[in-house]
Amino acid sequence: REAMEDCHISDYHIPKGSRLLVNIWKLHRDPRVWTEPEEFRPERFLNEKRSVDFRGLNFEYIPFSLGRRGCPGMTFGLQVVQLMLARLVQGFDMCTEDGSPVEMSEELGLALPKAGPVHAMLAPRLSSHLYETL
Repeated sequence: REAMEDCHISDYHIPKGSRLLVNIWKLHRDPRVWTEPEEFRPERFLNEKRSVDFRGLNFEYIPFSLGRRGCPGMTFGLQVVQLMLARLVQGFDMCTEDGSPVEMSEELGLALPKAGPVHAMLAPRLSSHLYETL
């Protein structure tokens, strides 16, 4: 991104032609927008943030970036993830070995990789012949 004209944001002067980087990580953890922003709470999108637009039109949640440099695979990616999660939830019970919560710490990286491996167990829920089609 590049500033098209001189402007002021808060106490900062941004000269025309300056390169601008959007800190998406910080946007996604803004306590003015998100309750407990550091907590992994996917249910927030079913309740208080149900109306959040994942295409980033309100700049509160931008998982696929925006504009000309937005993710070209957004539609396909959303469909594949939804199908994969539906099949996992349908076919398996998920738990940890000792019943503790799954560790969700992140590291810095292109796609915020997990800090450590996920230690979870999948137990089949369906008859074994049904897994041939999953």
